[in-house]
Amino acid sequence: MSIDFDEARLRAVLDAFQLELPSWGFSNSGTRFRVFPQPGAPRDAFEKIDDAATVHRWTAATPLVSLHIPWDRVDDPAALAAHAASQGVRIGAVNSNTFQDEDYRLGSLAHPDNAVRRKAMAHMAECCEIIVASGAHALKVWLGDGTNYPGQDDFRSRKRRLQDAVREIHGSLPAPARLLIEYKLYEPAFYHTDIQDWGMALLLAEHAGERARVVVDLGHHAHGVNIEQIVAVLLDEGRLGAFDLNDRKYGDDDLIAGSVNPYQLFLIFNELAAAGAQSDAAGQCARAVSYMVDQSHNIEAKVPAMIHTVMTLQEQWVKAHLVDRAALRAAQQSGDVIDATACLKDAFDTDVRPLLARWREARGLPANPLRAYRESGEAQARSESRREGVPAGWS
Repeated sequence: MSIDFDEARLRAVLDAFQLELPSWGFSNSGTRFRVFPQPGAPRDAFEKIDDAATVHRWTAATPLVSLHIPWDRVDDPAALAAHAASQGVRIGAVNSNTFQDEDYRLGSLAHPDNAVRRKAMAHMAECCEIIVASGAHALKVWLGDGTNYPGQDDFRSRKRRLQDAVREIHGSLPAPARLLIEYKLYEPAFYHTDIQDWGMALLLAEHAGERARVVVDLGHHAHGVNIEQIVAVLLDEGRLGAFDLNDRKYGDDDLIAGSVNPYQLFLIFNELAAAGAQSDAAGQCARAVSYMVDQSHNIEAKVPAMIHTVMTLQEQWVKAHLVDRAALRAAQQSGDVIDATACLKDAFDTDVRPLLARWREARGLPANPLRAYRESGEAQARSESRREGVPAGWS
């Protein structure tokens, strides 16, 4: 086995690897107990765009920004999109929010009351209008729907309500935007969650229509779940649509990507790199995947945390493209377990930071964007300029 360190090929790999940042990842955030304010937090959707554009300016890897409605609701979504373009980025996905209103105590799209379900559908329609006005590429749906106690509601009835809802949403979705369906094992529902795993999300996507896909959030699984296998299955079915990239130790921690388990991140990217090199349906699916960041914790400074995540994701992405595919296939075919594992470990252990530094410098960027940003004084200037007003948060 050997490492093919073809620098021109790897630079092209980096050029094509584009990430999408979450607007809410720059706002004040916290735990169930308290939101922790930070100096320089954005005060509105326009300043969230500015912060995301700052990360792109330092990394040249994050040209897309996800919105969250109603957190990012503005009078003129087209004006927000124009502002994003002026800052060198564009609107990515529009994230719906059907988990904060009082009416959603017992669910939204799966709620037993039709009036509540219609309210949730009206919100989805609003999100579709924002997609048209902003040029967004997807509507992302994550639901807090579920129950806390046995007998609270009927499982099959809730499933049918969801199937009907996603069909209707898909039918209203402006082309060529995609419907991205996210799943989560638990929280805020603790007995059962309506879209509890990738199988349920896949089932709903198939019920919804051709442009429906599944979102894999790295923090939304039980301990020990083989996420790379889920990725491989969804690729093979042509239904993998996007990632929410983050890391976790216990639950849905939304930590900086690769901060706890970078090898898992590498293995996930390995499945995508392998599929993306093929010309079949799985390859087409892999090449259309959206790589969204979904980190928003409470103690780290937001912009440098995002830059750090981008750098980590780039490192693991390049490493996944260093795997000797021919040697790996030969080892798999011959049943050589040691060589097969070594093929992956050799790529993971390769230090790709010098390559990334050269790639950045060729683009007029600092070799280490995180260090350069922290030494630039931008964070202090931003804090000074945003002393007045009310910072944005999870509301």
